[in-house]
Amino acid sequence: MKTQNLEYRENEKLLRGFLAWDDSRSEPRPGILVFHENTGLTEHEKQRASRLAELGYVALACDMFGERVVPATDAERRAVFEEFRSKKLLPRALAGLQALSAQPQVDQQRIAAIGFCLGGMVVLELARAGADLRGVVSFHGGLTSTRPAAAGQVKAKVLVCHGALDPFTTLDQVTAFANEMQAAGVDFQVNLYGGAMHGFTNPAADRFGRPGVAYHEQSDVRSWEAMRQFLVDVFGS
Repeated sequence: MKTQNLEYRENEKLLRGFLAWDDSRSEPRPGILVFHENTGLTEHEKQRASRLAELGYVALACDMFGERVVPATDAERRAVFEEFRSKKLLPRALAGLQALSAQPQVDQQRIAAIGFCLGGMVVLELARAGADLRGVVSFHGGLTSTRPAAAGQVKAKVLVCHGALDPFTTLDQVTAFANEMQAAGVDFQVNLYGGAMHGFTNPAADRFGRPGVAYHEQSDVRSWEAMRQFLVDVFGS
């Protein structure tokens, strides 16, 4: 397996991703975008990209922030996040899609995306926007949107992996999301994991010291296996 840092741009913004692939294979193969949590691109997402490469995919762990100044107060953080969500999220995500599609190892007709926390919201927003993706997988991601899916707009199949004890995205929001997908005619699945809170896939989650955020190994293993089977479904063996 081979890995490298990959620089790409969204307009003038320099972004630094992490690319992983099996260099023993020469034929083009499916590509997977990996979108990070709100802490930015870390070893967690890079390790997931490497694990996807071991499964035979070309994976790009994307950088949604680039160099940034971390706001000092909660009010500033909320304002920065809302501006990011409304103006920067989709262009940055699409820049990652373009960067992955440009790699010679990638079959441009077979690309999917997965994301964790913030990244889970990112992949769902890409799907709602009609991005040319075969499938998207959200792990403990935000499910609400200011741009709900329209009938016939979503090309991707959708898998949501959600902790039943997540206090930040409630079960009422899960139901509302399912109703949105159903109304838009989307091929979707929602997996609920008992005992799992927000951040359940990230072994470092317990170090955040934030109530409602915790690693849950059983749900991590189960959700990764669900993703693996989902990718086989969307790409074929």
